[in-house]
Amino acid sequence: MKYSVVVVDDHTLLSQAIEGMVNTFDKFKVLYTCKNGKELAEKFTGSPKNVPDIVLVDVNMPVMNGIETTQWIVEHHPKVHVMALSVEDADTTILKMLKAGAVGYLLKDTKKEVLERALMELMENGFYHTKEVTNLLLESVSGKNGKSTIKFKENELTFMRLACSELTYKEIAEKMFLSPKTIDGYRDSLFTKLDVRNRVGLVMYAIKNKIYTP
Repeated sequence: MKYSVVVVDDHTLLSQAIEGMVNTFDKFKVLYTCKNGKELAEKFTGSPKNVPDIVLVDVNMPVMNGIETTQWIVEHHPKVHVMALSVEDADTTILKMLKAGAVGYLLKDTKKEVLERALMELMENGFYHTKEVTNLLLESVSGKNGKSTIKFKENELTFMRLACSELTYKEIAEKMFLSPKTIDGYRDSLFTKLDVRNRVGLVMYAIKNKIYTP
């Protein structure tokens, strides 16, 4: 079985090049490409078969840009993994994409093997971050030491700390001697309680509130 990928980029030649590259990976195939978020939303709405496992999205696009596209996907199809693939390397842009719900950010000059590994980690761990993006996330929450007033159960705290590691949700379930369904329940409950969209938001919250210390 291959995981499905959709490429959203307004540069046709580049989009086709990315498609060709991804299609050489053993475990991935590109379903189709789109020129902007509006076109993607129409495809998603048209048929459930058009909804992939992963969307690779550019940041700067006409009609509906990467940030708007990511927000739409997270709201309407939260199980789809969104990874930014852009030439934009400004810290503010990266943080905006992550805040919108992207679970990964790569530059377009990324090597082929790095992209393949990133896609695999997205499917296995739910997110992928380079060392630079990880450092940026840590810097973005440093100096904000206000303690959380939200009360957590001990298992919720344990889950949050383990979620900050590279363990998959299945591996976290095994480590906590709980069923995957119970772990999914903790995850969904914490997403709602903390008003975060994904695992990245959970990790940022845990670091900011000193629940987890890198």
